[in-house]
Amino acid sequence: MDYFRKSYYKDADAKTGCCGSFKVEKPMVLGHESSGVIVEVGDAVSSLKVGDRVACEPGIPSRYSQEYKSGNYNLCPHMAFAATPPYDGTLCRYYLLPEDFCVKLPDHVSMEEGALVEPLAVGVHANRLVDVKFGDSIIVFGAGPVGLLCAGVAKAFGCDKVLIVDIIDEKLTFAVEHGLATHTFNSRGKSFDDLMKEIKNIWNEDGLPTCGIEATGNQTCTNMCIRALAKKGRFVQVGMGPDNIDKFPLAAVMEKELTVKGSFRYSVNDYKYAVRLLRDRKLNVKPLVTHRFKFSEAIEAYEFSKKGKSIKIMIAGPE
Repeated sequence: MDYFRKSYYKDADAKTGCCGSFKVEKPMVLGHESSGVIVEVGDAVSSLKVGDRVACEPGIPSRYSQEYKSGNYNLCPHMAFAATPPYDGTLCRYYLLPEDFCVKLPDHVSMEEGALVEPLAVGVHANRLVDVKFGDSIIVFGAGPVGLLCAGVAKAFGCDKVLIVDIIDEKLTFAVEHGLATHTFNSRGKSFDDLMKEIKNIWNEDGLPTCGIEATGNQTCTNMCIRALAKKGRFVQVGMGPDNIDKFPLAAVMEKELTVKGSFRYSVNDYKYAVRLLRDRKLNVKPLVTHRFKFSEAIEAYEFSKKGKSIKIMIAGPE
C-alpha cells in the first residue's frame, strides 16, 4: 500500500517514552493514522481490489483471543498495533493489513480525510461508549484533535448542546467556527464554580449535561467533568493520564448514580461509522489539517510538531 501519513502529538511522555503501560525501548517506525491505495491483494481477498482507496485500521488482534470473540478486539492482549512497542508503524512505502481492517473510502472523501479516520474513530468509540443519542447534551474537556473530534461526533450523533472546555482561546474559537461545538469555556484561572455558572447559563431550564468526555488526561479535568454531569449522567475517560489520580469524585458518582467508563482506541464498526460520517458529510475534518509535508520531509514534520503551532500535520505518501 502507498500511504499518506499523519504525524501527531504523541501521548507518550517525551522523557520516558511511556504511554500508559507501553514503553519505547528501541528505535521504531512511527505512524498509525493512515490511508492508502491497494497495490496487491492475496488470493483469498474478495472485498478489495488493486486501486481501491482505503482508511487503514492499524491494530490487528489475535483471532483466537476471548476479547476478539466477544466483540472487544481492541482489548486483545495480543494486539499488534502500529507504532506501539514492539511493532513498527505505518510511515513507510508498503504496509500489510488484513482486508477486514481496510475500509473503502467513497470517491468524494480525500486521502487526507482517510488518514483522519483513525482519530475520528476514537471519537466514535467514545461516543458509543457514553451512549450519546438524539436529545443528549455533552461537555468535553480538551480541544486537542481528539477532543475536537469527540465533540464533533457528539454533535453529529444528536447532541443539541456541545460545550468544549480548554485553556487556549484559539482552539475554542476553532471548535465553534468549524461546527464541532456549540459552546466553549476557557477554564484558565477559573474554578469549578465558574464552570457551573456558565453551564447553568447555557443549559438554563434543561439542567446539566447528560454526558461527559474527558480528553486531556488531566486529573483536575476528570474531576470537574464528572461533577458537572446531571444525575444518571454518563462519563467516558479518553485522555491517557497517570496510573492513579488523587481527585476522583467518588461521592458525585455515587450520589448521582453516574456511569463511568474508560475508552481504549476503537473496536467493532467504529472505523466504518467514522467513514460514514465523512461519506454523509455529517462532520468536516479537513480544517484540522493545518500543515503538510512531503514523505522525504517526515523528520522535519515531527520536529515542527514540537513547536505546538499545528493541529494535525499531514505527511504525503512516498514520491
